[in-house]
Amino acid sequence: MVQPIRIAVLHFSHETVTFLKNDTTLEDFIYPGSPAKGEALLNFDPAYFMGGFVKVAREFEAVELVGIESPLWPKTYMGSGWVTEQAYETFVGRMIEGLAAEGPFDGVYLCLHGAMAVRGVARPEAELARRVREVVGPKAFIAGTFDLHGNEDEAFLKSADMAFCVKYFPHYDGYLQGERAARMLVRAIRGDYRPAHVTRKVPIISPTVLQWTGASPWMDLIQRALTWEAREVDVYVNVFFGFPFADVVDVGMTIQVMTNGKAELAEKIARDMADTAWRERKALLNSAKVHRIPDGVRLAKQAAAAGATPVVLADYSDRSGSATFLLKEVVAQDLSNTLIATIADRDATAKLKAQGAKAGDAFAMEIGGRVDESAGAPLRVKGTILMAGEGQGQFWVTISFGRGNVLVLSTYLVQVMELSELKQLGLDIDAFEVFAIKSRVHFRRGFHDNGFAKTILLVEPTEPFLGTVHLDALPYENVDLKRFYPYGEPKFPN
Repeated sequence: MVQPIRIAVLHFSHETVTFLKNDTTLEDFIYPGSPAKGEALLNFDPAYFMGGFVKVAREFEAVELVGIESPLWPKTYMGSGWVTEQAYETFVGRMIEGLAAEGPFDGVYLCLHGAMAVRGVARPEAELARRVREVVGPKAFIAGTFDLHGNEDEAFLKSADMAFCVKYFPHYDGYLQGERAARMLVRAIRGDYRPAHVTRKVPIISPTVLQWTGASPWMDLIQRALTWEAREVDVYVNVFFGFPFADVVDVGMTIQVMTNGKAELAEKIARDMADTAWRERKALLNSAKVHRIPDGVRLAKQAAAAGATPVVLADYSDRSGSATFLLKEVVAQDLSNTLIATIADRDATAKLKAQGAKAGDAFAMEIGGRVDESAGAPLRVKGTILMAGEGQGQFWVTISFGRGNVLVLSTYLVQVMELSELKQLGLDIDAFEVFAIKSRVHFRRGFHDNGFAKTILLVEPTEPFLGTVHLDALPYENVDLKRFYPYGEPKFPN
């Protein structure tokens, strides 16, 4: 008889831009469907970490999964700042209570991101793992899955046993990492895997827009990790690129290596990966051209005139979703047949919803801006509403204006990744020559990797705001940039 296994499943994720002035509150995590528990939690994200974990865990005989009440992503998505201590303590408290009430457990799966920043809690994911360990005891195994933009150091693995990080940006392999977490957690519980891991910090800090793994040198770094995993049995290599827009103590690049009881091999691989990253540090920090918005719009106009369409203007810098700099320049340079997706404005969408806005209505409002200087000033747009309605927890409005242009207004930040997201709004994709979207790298999965876009231009405002490639313009309080390349001369290895 196979010994039954009980695994608790928890979720707590956010990618926190601590420089935004709007905190991520308790209320932001509470909406229809969140928090979730039981099968609702286990089924909430079938194509990513959770889906992969649940699928593989249930392929093993005599494995029971218990979904512990957990918050899903906040309704503000990434467009909010520090997670409040109230929000963190409330949900972690409920999770710990749930673990104690539903236990005992042989294992715990933590579905995380890694770049959550909480007021008063230095390392929130590691602290969650520590509290989970206190409840489940020393014999249970704890595994976590992470985004490669996690800011992690050795703290998480002091309490947990395993970590699995996505390797691609855009993140194509979340489902795969969830599968890995399930498989190795069950193996560890049944005595077939003894996690031995090494963590090494590499003093490199980099803007996320540079970290595309579809081209060298970031692709080469990930390929080296994949090669180690292919060469050695039961080896797993995490490369955390880090998330520099969270002002936290464990920011920067991290290498983690896990083996089946082979500590010396883990150390060897971690040293090789860290040394490789350090050796390529100059190339890593010079991997993409980012244009100032006026220059990018001018180049887009030239590309459209030359027939090099569709053109993507990817506004890397907008972290709140409310920025109007790109829209303002599209208007100023009189671009035509341009789709702007999206401008986030919860006040405007609330007003339009209350008014019963519908297709055919005239539109004349100031939209966007306001939230802070990085969003710019509101911009008045006059046109005609094409569509207004609820969807995916937001109120959406599409507005035609100018010469064949369409603006998409949303309640919260939307990072456009796929053409299908725009088609769901009833938009005719073939009608546009230029797509001015809010995205960093994720847009490449729907606009680049499939050959759709003929011209891609990464842009940011002239001013060095929140999304800037000039990280030294950000008001860090917990991070000393001189400890990191390229802003200082750190010694490595130290």
